[in-house]
Order: sequence, then C-alpha cells, then structure tokens
Amino acid sequence: MARTGTTLILAAAVLAALLQPVAAGASGSFVVVVNQANPVSRLDRAELSKLFLKRAAAWPNGVPAAPCDLSGTSPTRKAFSQDVHGKPLWIIVAFWQQEIASGRSQPPAVCPSEAAALQAVRDTPGGVAYVAEGLPLGPGVKALIIEP
Repeated sequence: MARTGTTLILAAAVLAALLQPVAAGASGSFVVVVNQANPVSRLDRAELSKLFLKRAAAWPNGVPAAPCDLSGTSPTRKAFSQDVHGKPLWIIVAFWQQEIASGRSQPPAVCPSEAAALQAVRDTPGGVAYVAEGLPLGPGVKALIIEP
C-alpha cells in the first residue's frame, strides 16, 4: 500500500512538473532534423515536444512520426530537453519511467550516437532527431526551423 502511495505521489509530481510552464530559450546547441522527403520545414516547440513525448503520433501529412532521442548522458539531449520540453532531462526521464510503469506508452528509440540518429532519420520517412549544432548533416536529412 505504501509503495502505491509513493508511486502516485511521484506520478503527480512528474505530471505537475511537466505541466508547469518554463520559458524555453533558444539554446542554439542543437539542430532538429527530419527525413529529406518530409514536407514539414517549420515546427513550433510545442508540436515538437508532442512528437518526442508521443502525444502526437504522426506528421500533418499522416506519415507516422519516428522520434529518436540521444543517450541520457548526451549534452545535446540535455539542451534539447530544456529548450523544447522546457524541463530538465531528469523530469523527462521520470515522465518516461511513469509511462512505462503504467503501460501507457514507450519512449522514443534511443540512438547511440548523433551519427546513428542521422542515419535513423535518413532511413525513416517520418524520422525526427536532434544533433549538435555544427555537425555535418549529409544527404537525406534536412534541418527544421523551430519556432517559439
């Protein structure tokens, strides 16, 4: 019983933290990339966050979204989490722990490197990932313009 109460308190705290607005400044330390065939060229932060939190399952053209996160130790992921979700990475990790424990959903795939993230986006029409700013993107991917 005590464990259930603790779980509920943790879930409520994570939910409250996710719903609390936090100013998301442009960190400039990452670039969001999509498959070259994706017609989307601009996306606002809220919609991007929904894709990575799996609150939106598809792009506007109906193609299933396939987000790819980087490792939890990646400074690029930390910057992405703060800038796009408006939350520190630990809050997002806790959110996914609750989603998994409750059976509601599974987190995005985790790419072991930025090169792997770029390849995953190249190989998947609905692919979306983020990489460090300044990293050569190569063919098959394009950078999204992220709007406030």
